[in-house]
Amino acid sequence: MDISSSTVQLNTSDGKMGAYVVQPKDGGSYPGVVVIQEAFGVNDHIKKVTERIAAEGYVAIAPDIFHRETENLIPYTEMPKAIATMQRVQDPKAMEDVGAAIAHLKSLSNVKAGSLGVIGFCMGGRLTYLTAAHHANDVKCAVPYYGGGITMGNPSPLSRTGEIKCPMYLFFGAKDQMIPMDQVGQINTELTTKKVAFQMKIYPEAGHGFNCDDRGSYNEAAAKDAWEKTKSFFAQHLK
Repeated sequence: MDISSSTVQLNTSDGKMGAYVVQPKDGGSYPGVVVIQEAFGVNDHIKKVTERIAAEGYVAIAPDIFHRETENLIPYTEMPKAIATMQRVQDPKAMEDVGAAIAHLKSLSNVKAGSLGVIGFCMGGRLTYLTAAHHANDVKCAVPYYGGGITMGNPSPLSRTGEIKCPMYLFFGAKDQMIPMDQVGQINTELTTKKVAFQMKIYPEAGHGFNCDDRGSYNEAAAKDAWEKTKSFFAQHLK
C-alpha cells in the first residue's frame, strides 16, 4: 500500500512535541496505531517501523517522547546516554505525550473512530503496557516488544494491570540481559490474575532489541515471526 509521511507538531503542557505520521495515500478510513520509541528516539528505525505499519493499512503516529530533552536522537553506540535520557522520562508526562498522539489520530477524518492500537519497543514496550492501562478507554489492543521495567517504577505499570481492558500480545527474548525471565514471569502471573486477555511469545535465542535490524542484537527469525503475529493481532482487533 502506498503511503505518505509528515511531521506534525502537537501541543503538550511543556510546549510543542514533534510526531512522525504515516498514512495510506488512498482515500478511505483506517484504524490508527501509536508507535512508541526505544531509548534512542524517533530515529530511522522507528520511522521505518511506523512506515511498515502504515503500509498494512493503518494511520500510524510516533510521538517524540524525548521532546523535553536538548538531544532527542541518541546513537546506538552511546548506550549510557540513552539509558540516562530514558530514565529522565516521567510516566505522567509520557502518558500526556501518548494522549496527544491519540487525540491527533482521533481528529483525523481518515481514522476510524474507536479503532486505535499501540505498539512500542524497549522503553516504548514499557510505555505501551502503561498506555493500555492509562488510556484504557481509547486503546483497543496493545503490543509491547521487550518492554523493560514493566515491573519497576512507583507506581509501576505492572501495578496498574487491573485497569487494562484491551487484549495484549507481548514479545520477549529469553537471552535478554535487560529483562530477567523472573520479571517476565511476574508479568505473566499478573495479567493472568487480573484476567487480561493476552498472548505472550518468548523467543529462546533472541536478546534485547531483537526487532531492530540496525543493531547487532537483531534476530531475523524472531523479528519476522513477531511481525507476522503483530500483523495478525492488529488485523483481528483493529477493524
